[in-house]
Amino acid sequence: MKVIYQNQVKAMGCCVDEFKDAGMFIIFGDNAPEEIRDYCYSVSVNPINGEIKAGQKLVIDNQVYPITCVGYEAPITLAGLGHCTINLSGATEAELPGTLYVGPGEMPTIGIGSVIQIIED
Repeated sequence: MKVIYQNQVKAMGCCVDEFKDAGMFIIFGDNAPEEIRDYCYSVSVNPINGEIKAGQKLVIDNQVYPITCVGYEAPITLAGLGHCTINLSGATEAELPGTLYVGPGEMPTIGIGSVIQIIED
């Protein structure tokens, strides 16, 4: 198993559940713009060790989601800003360039201290 990306949730905005019904959530580094900070899980800006691609797995604590599609901007904003939207629809074509598509699946349980990983078998 190769870990492509790993991070840990440091804080969570008061409105992180606003996107739950839409089947998505947002992570963002410390420099999240004030107007969206309340909607994000706060993480550090960590490097990506390789290419993020469909067929890998997103793991949140022990919850595993297959990666089905990667928007072309998602790796850039994740590496540079700690920012990525994760959509649990299981879509195989990216509708939004900064989004990582996984699943389909239920919304993960995320809290302060949760570990987020992208792994390759």
